[in-house]
Amino acid sequence: MLQIASFFLSLATLFCASMPVQAQNNPVDQAISQHRKGELIVNAKQGDKVIVKQLSHEFWFGAAIANGLGSGNMSPEDLSQYKKYFLENFNSAVTENALKWANMERAKGEVNHLTVEGILDWTAENDIPLRGHNLYWGIEKFVQPWIMELSDAELEATIKDRAISIAQRYKGRFVEYDLNNEMIHGNYYEDRLGPDITAKMAKWVLEGDPEAQLYLNDYDILTGNRLADYLAQIRELLAQNVPIAGIGVQGHLHGSTFDRKELKRSLDSLAQFGLPIRVTEFNMPGQRSKFHKDTQLEMSPEEEQQNAIELVDYYRICFAHPAVEGILMWGFWEGANWIPASSLYTRDWQAKPAAKAYQELIFGTWWSELEGIVNSEGRLSMSAFYGKYMIEVNGKTIEISHKKGNGETTVDFSNL
Repeated sequence: MLQIASFFLSLATLFCASMPVQAQNNPVDQAISQHRKGELIVNAKQGDKVIVKQLSHEFWFGAAIANGLGSGNMSPEDLSQYKKYFLENFNSAVTENALKWANMERAKGEVNHLTVEGILDWTAENDIPLRGHNLYWGIEKFVQPWIMELSDAELEATIKDRAISIAQRYKGRFVEYDLNNEMIHGNYYEDRLGPDITAKMAKWVLEGDPEAQLYLNDYDILTGNRLADYLAQIRELLAQNVPIAGIGVQGHLHGSTFDRKELKRSLDSLAQFGLPIRVTEFNMPGQRSKFHKDTQLEMSPEEEQQNAIELVDYYRICFAHPAVEGILMWGFWEGANWIPASSLYTRDWQAKPAAKAYQELIFGTWWSELEGIVNSEGRLSMSAFYGKYMIEVNGKTIEISHKKGNGETTVDFSNL
């Protein structure tokens, strides 16, 4: 990842140097500098040489992990490439299907933990934080038939058992969970058991793991179409004291382009709750494009170039917003992506224009590196993107975390 980062940093430096002043000073770039960078200070002896290299971002640039990685159902060649390109491009992840109840327990009492465990083991080995998507999904077509055959009392007991058992088994391994997916579009469990079932679900999960972080997650929000409904639901759940840790919003209900102003307006509206926001499921082009209607369609070279522009613009708006803490692609390889055209890599692992634009953005434009000499005051400082860094002074090296919550980070080499 560092080799890619260094390459794209060089490209970005040349690119930014040639940009008009007004392009460098547009509101989005200004917001990114304000909210995603802080001063990194190195104290050392005058004349000491300092090398600062960014290792990763604090902001989540992630992707969904397909079942094949955990289940062993991917060919060895593709699995090797899948892991390689995931680690080169992403610092966080979400289970695409492995944790979904209908995927784990298709028949009553026959619970498959193998795929979930495989994904958890691999992400832990590679220090990748993992979201658990999802504990429940009340859209009726995604509810197993055997669930619908239960009495109300049996259904509530079964929901409780899943909440506690999953939370206990995976305690501390998932960074967060989507609690009950897409509730404004359908909620079979509420229809059966009443409006307090979501609060009960949260209570039971926390019985299994008191530290569990529970997110909402829904779609057609960032288009503005269902924003008012989502805001009303969040207010209602907060009024019920449901312990919501964050707000998830899916990013694939646009077409081959998206409304820039509506995306920002929606994020601004969601920010009123003071909760972290993650863009949980991103595709470009999206679900309302011709490429979802016909997944066999291939983009023309012109469409590929425009798609790269659309992706970069979407990421820039999200990265510029102070309430957003991450954005995760819902598939990055044509061999495991519900909208193949939205992939970064073709079926035979060739990088598409969107991949190159993405890498230049994340590891170039938004990457901080510096070589310099400590001044007469014993100090060298830089404005740096929040994340992990390696800092070397006269051959002595340490790794540090430069965190948004602190704003400023000081590293002292003066006594080393």
